[in-house]
Amino acid sequence: MTSGTENATGARDALIALRAEVGKAVVGNEAAVTGLILALLCRGHVLLEGVPGVAKTLLVRALAASLDLETTRVQFTPDLMPGDVTGSIVYDAHSGEFSFREGPVFTNLLLADEINRTPPKTQSSLLEAMEERQVSLDGKSRSLPDPFIVIATQNPVEYEGTYPLPEAQLDRFLLKLTMPAPSREDEIGILWRHAQGFDPRNLAAAGLKAVAGATELAAAREAVARVTIGPEVIGYVVDLCRATRQLPSVRIGVSPRGATALLAVTRAWAWLAGRDYATPDDVKALARPALRHRLDVRPEAELEGVTADGVLDRVLASVPVPR
Repeated sequence: MTSGTENATGARDALIALRAEVGKAVVGNEAAVTGLILALLCRGHVLLEGVPGVAKTLLVRALAASLDLETTRVQFTPDLMPGDVTGSIVYDAHSGEFSFREGPVFTNLLLADEINRTPPKTQSSLLEAMEERQVSLDGKSRSLPDPFIVIATQNPVEYEGTYPLPEAQLDRFLLKLTMPAPSREDEIGILWRHAQGFDPRNLAAAGLKAVAGATELAAAREAVARVTIGPEVIGYVVDLCRATRQLPSVRIGVSPRGATALLAVTRAWAWLAGRDYATPDDVKALARPALRHRLDVRPEAELEGVTADGVLDRVLASVPVPR
């Protein structure tokens, strides 16, 4: 019988291979790829933000192609209705009965492309699915598959025809990952691949194949749950989150849900690095992606150039790190 340690080692190897497999299609952006893997380990959702053309959708499609999981993509548009996402009750003329038709949310990996282009009514249709992992309709709750993860993309600079996500929905994302423009070397690599015939619409031709699935993810999550969290690490997480609530430039600081999210990705990060214990440095490494979207900076502070990342930099510099 295979031991739990061997299962965990095999799962870690599969997820490291997953990172390499995604790299066949996406040049650079290692931090974003790692963030998506951490979300898989934590069964958390990800908000992926970047200007047009930095391969946000390609990154998620490459991840989906490298996973042996069911994936669905929904292009969020102004005319998208809640039932188009969650499903609806339809009348079957042959049987004379009403039945439930599942929407695209009934999948393992849901790509919500340009989520801020759909009105709040449709955005909110994902709230229950993201938090409770179920859909309630017509007085009945229907469970979603396990794993179920939403990866949503949005453009941070385009405001025409967009609807900013409400704080309640932002808080349901485990991580907010940003995708900057590539470095010169990475951009040369991108163009070189295209010159050699790479087609982003045909990932199979690029050699991408599934290298991890539900079995590896389940073994990995069991191993992550065994990562030791010392009281000093928990205290550091709490001190960081409490510090965000005491700054005059911040209207709403990080909630306790944000603190638990930071703790969860800290454990996953430590396990992925090959350790069975977490450190304060792990917390520092994950603080920005885990907390940046949970801060509501006051408008007058934003006019002065204050950003969520800037607030977190200040907090990380001021809160003592336990040793």
